Amino acid sequence: MKYVGAHVSTKGGVQNAPLNAEAIGAKAFALFTKNQRRWHAKPLTEENIEGFKANLARVGIAPRHVLPHDSYLINLGHPEAEGLKKSRDAFLDEMQRCMQLGLERLNFHPGSHLKKESEDDCLSRVAESINLALQQTEGVTAVIETTAGQGTNVGYRFEHLARIIEQVDDQSRVGVCIDTCHIFVAGYDLRTAEACEQTFAEFDSVVGFDYLRGMHLNDSKPPLGARVDRHQSLGKGEIGWEAFRYIMNDARFDDIPMVLETVDESIWAEEIGALYGLVG
Repeated sequence: MKYVGAHVSTKGGVQNAPLNAEAIGAKAFALFTKNQRRWHAKPLTEENIEGFKANLARVGIAPRHVLPHDSYLINLGHPEAEGLKKSRDAFLDEMQRCMQLGLERLNFHPGSHLKKESEDDCLSRVAESINLALQQTEGVTAVIETTAGQGTNVGYRFEHLARIIEQVDDQSRVGVCIDTCHIFVAGYDLRTAEACEQTFAEFDSVVGFDYLRGMHLNDSKPPLGARVDRHQSLGKGEIGWEAFRYIMNDARFDDIPMVLETVDESIWAEEIGALYGLVG
């Protein structure tokens, strides 16, 4: 079964996120557990925590179908000691927030080398950062998001994800989130069923579907291989509907949170309905 939703607002407190998901007909959702553009945030209150859990139960969404996203400031592959420490401390805080909320996974962009180290060294530093966070937490899986390859970001090749995973000590607590826009602009074609077959066969061979813990369902404004991260509403970009039809009818994508981050949130409910309408 597919669990589709969107990245919803937490205005007024994280406890409102499940209600915002329910309002658009979502069976899954993503959220930020703190302001994504600041290093520090107030701790979650008991009202936040208990309200979130109560509302999650009320709307009938399982914790495994929630995919929190960490701060955009965090760079777990930072080549400089000060930036790396800030990132690791912030990432640990994000993991601990997930623990408090009873959530099972945290989605994050792996990092950037900033032209100050090799990609391979950056990937190893990301893995080391994950290991440190996992040692200090329990019950939360670190979910590496595929990137567009914009700037100096790593994670735009399936081989990058595999390289990180192979260096994580507890591989039962590491996974991957495929962003359709990101992999498309990184050079993996999705425009036809045949292209999807080839791309996801390559993913399975290099990384493995056993590690898939979530998806971001986005069309793309830039063309194939552009290495520019610009999302578009479903069916209105360069990918088109066929990729989403393929995904919605492939059992390998069952039972994971599948989250819209498309550009027009006013039509998220329509997009969710359209995705379910592709089944069968």
